[in-house]
Amino acid sequence: MPDRNPLIRVTAMPTDMNPYGGVFGGWLMSQMALGAGSLASRIGEGRANVVAATDFGFPAAMMQGDELSIYCEVEREGNTSITIAAEGIARERHGEATKLVCKGTFVFVLTHDDGTPRPVRAAGAAALDGAND
Repeated sequence: MPDRNPLIRVTAMPTDMNPYGGVFGGWLMSQMALGAGSLASRIGEGRANVVAATDFGFPAAMMQGDELSIYCEVEREGNTSITIAAEGIARERHGEATKLVCKGTFVFVLTHDDGTPRPVRAAGAAALDGAND
């Protein structure tokens, strides 16, 4: 991903573990959803609701105490939706070694406060609406 500034950076804690001692996949998915949602809200300058989550992969295990960084990028932008790819890179607790531990794709629909879809580029849409008055 071109922008290597993480949207989220968090340490895996004991409550994030599965019964086998690794990090629970659902926790990894939720961290990716939080990062992707943050990016969608920033781009859309407002409320972004996740409507689909696909293409999940967990290519390596993450351990308690490892630091997870979530990176996201926009794959596609529609009229009212944004598709965002997310990936999680784990850094070992007592070193610098890193590995890809999760990836997935999220689709968000931008909405007004009442939940109805709105254009992704709200400011531009408002300007166009004003020009048509």
